[in-house]
Amino acid sequence: MGLFDRLFGKKKETEKVVEEVEVKEEVAGGNDESEEHSEPVEDVIFSEQAGELLNETMPEILAELGSESSPSDEEREKFQEESDALEEEIKEIESSELAEEIVSWEKKNDEQLSEASAPAEAQEEKTAHNLEEKYDKSLEKTRKTFGERFNAFLANFRSVDEEFFEELEETLIMSDVGVDLALEVTEELRHEAKLANAKSQEALRQLIVEKIVDKFDDEKVPSDLNLQEDLTVFLFVGVNGVGKTTTIGKLAHRYKEEGKKVLLAAADTFRAGAIDQLVEWGKRSDVPVVTKAAGADPASVVFDAVEKAKTENYDILLIDTAGRLQNKDNLMKELEKIGKIIKRELPTAPHEVILALDATTGQNAIQQAKEFSAVTPISGIALTKLDGSAKGGIVLSIVQSLKIPVKLVGLGESIDDLADFDEEFFVRGLFKELI
Repeated sequence: MGLFDRLFGKKKETEKVVEEVEVKEEVAGGNDESEEHSEPVEDVIFSEQAGELLNETMPEILAELGSESSPSDEEREKFQEESDALEEEIKEIESSELAEEIVSWEKKNDEQLSEASAPAEAQEEKTAHNLEEKYDKSLEKTRKTFGERFNAFLANFRSVDEEFFEELEETLIMSDVGVDLALEVTEELRHEAKLANAKSQEALRQLIVEKIVDKFDDEKVPSDLNLQEDLTVFLFVGVNGVGKTTTIGKLAHRYKEEGKKVLLAAADTFRAGAIDQLVEWGKRSDVPVVTKAAGADPASVVFDAVEKAKTENYDILLIDTAGRLQNKDNLMKELEKIGKIIKRELPTAPHEVILALDATTGQNAIQQAKEFSAVTPISGIALTKLDGSAKGGIVLSIVQSLKIPVKLVGLGESIDDLADFDEEFFVRGLFKELI
């Protein structure tokens, strides 16, 4: 099933994903009570009913025993039978009471588990809902621009001919879905049998959007951040002004809130302002920053940061770098030197090389990505300022043409508005008003 069908379905309905929530501390708490009520049968105290039965029966037995100094074999046998019968009756009473006790405990434990898991499930659902709302709001400008262009194009079509495909191709390119994706979608639609049956604007619109969405899904690359069990090193690259340092600061805040030990490294030493900005983010997030004076060797800052992160058992190291793309040769040498320093100390690092791109720049962001990819391998993209852009369709182009996953998106100015990229929230937020 394609992404389009998963999100919109034949009746334009979304599927609801239900996730099981594991309860750890609450279940552990419940286990204490389990031990309290799991006593063996032989340790259960006689009930009042058993005691009363003994009080009623024992005097008669004792009286019979005392009537003769030496009871006969018949009397001994009778006493043994009565004693055995009494013992069986007592066991039945005790077993019945224990069974009731176990049932009562199980019911109480189930109630506690239900009460413990309900808030966690509700919180998880609320978090997902809030994130989807942020995507929806952030894509409002893009959705409006894309929708207006698309609807204007469809309003003018009279027949599905060559002119129709040329205009479709131009509309998609103008909507920032990228030249490669626009050409592929248009070419495939030329040979799409279903296109001949699309008699209405609505059917045609749905068919085109379905093709774009499923094409985007076909090119899907893993978008999860590569976090390690011990130290994870992030190397951030990108031109000045795209929101690179802000992204680092927000990510530091997120990991700090998750209880991780975070360290920042100000390796953009060519701009004093970049160092000061990262130090300020460190203060806001209560995270230390490794710095040197402006003009110092960036690789020396990285070396100090890696050593500190290793010796003091940090979980996350976020490294800021210079973005002088206009001087590509020097930038390449600088990044190569930084990379060698990191790998010498940590052979598997950096675990993520994140390129920060400004969503408002549209196709210029694609060019930046190509330039930086030629300088250093890029493992993921942080797309900033998505909330202020009318060119959010650039995500489709990035994934399609560059085969680089978008891993982080900026959905607002707040310190909490940096989110992991969610393909389904993005697609639903971009196309929902066209379906």
